[in-house]
Amino acid sequence: MRFVATADWQLGMTAHYLDDEARPRFQQARLDAVRRIGEVARERGAEFVVVCGDVFESNQLDRSIVARTFEVLRSFTVPVVLLPGNHDPLDAASIYDSRAFRDRVPDHVHVLRDSAPYAVVEGVEIVGAPWFSKHPTRDLVADACAGLAPAASGLVRVVAGHGAVSTLNPDRDALAAIDVPALTKALDNGHAHVAVLGDRHSTTEIEERIWYAGAPEVTSRREDDPGNVLVVDVDPTTGEVSVERERVGRWSFTVVSAELASDSDVDALAQRLQELPDKECTAVWLTLSGTLSTAQMTALEGVLEEARHLFARLDSWARHTDLVVLPDGHDFADLGLSGFAQEALDDLVEVATSDGPDASVAQDSLGLLYRLAGAGR
Repeated sequence: MRFVATADWQLGMTAHYLDDEARPRFQQARLDAVRRIGEVARERGAEFVVVCGDVFESNQLDRSIVARTFEVLRSFTVPVVLLPGNHDPLDAASIYDSRAFRDRVPDHVHVLRDSAPYAVVEGVEIVGAPWFSKHPTRDLVADACAGLAPAASGLVRVVAGHGAVSTLNPDRDALAAIDVPALTKALDNGHAHVAVLGDRHSTTEIEERIWYAGAPEVTSRREDDPGNVLVVDVDPTTGEVSVERERVGRWSFTVVSAELASDSDVDALAQRLQELPDKECTAVWLTLSGTLSTAQMTALEGVLEEARHLFARLDSWARHTDLVVLPDGHDFADLGLSGFAQEALDDLVEVATSDGPDASVAQDSLGLLYRLAGAGR
């Protein structure tokens, strides 16, 4: 028996870190990724798709987002099972209870509203652990598994959960953390065969029968393996489980680090940026360090300005950037300044090379002077 596990679609997310031109492309890419999930299910012969939480970014979304989601889901040729997560819980304002959802949801799409085993296809049950609020105070997966008897012979049972697991959660005392030893024991006792989870956006193996699917499109520069779904095979006779990653995402968030101290370093960074593929769906955060002359810094700014027109985003990660500009004696040698103009230049150089609070302003002023002088030659 084969199925596709996915999670954290977060359809409708605002992507505030992108500009007005890139944001609609990013939002469309998330829907395109969902469409590709349906194609993967069809091509790989999966019997169903389960989405382990956070289908939508929130419970307060424009109905057009729900309508566009359903338009994509209608292309799926297998059942699709949705689990409410922390972004879209089954609370009083649940999007799953809105008219926009209830009146138009396709027949082959099912929402897990409780933990009763759901017979998604013949011979397969899904046990869900839906969220009923944004801040549960219990391990919802443990609650879902508590009343289970061992699966009948030939029956495959899948646990679908959402949230941080106890072995990875930095808050070890979190009441809602998924207890990995308890979940492993439930699997060992035959109460279920495999557990697929959402909330962690990077595809992650907790143990061979417990996996995070990850988000089908990247959402943060800190994610190390997003953009995948899981193709899961379960042998109903032996209970053996095998899991394979399948790439569906096309966007990438990339951190580019460089130590800069010369013209060749600036040229090398320009070459690295040039070689990055799919620039229109790539966001780049730069972490730059080192010391450049005014001329070198001006050249770097030219490289970055050109790159900004190509990438979905290109910006410095300020907290990890330490780039110092120290004017070189040759930078302004050809300007032919004298008198008050030369005195002003000398004053700027003195401030720019100091440790004072105005050093960065003086460095920017020298850069502007260098560019203006260059434009006039």
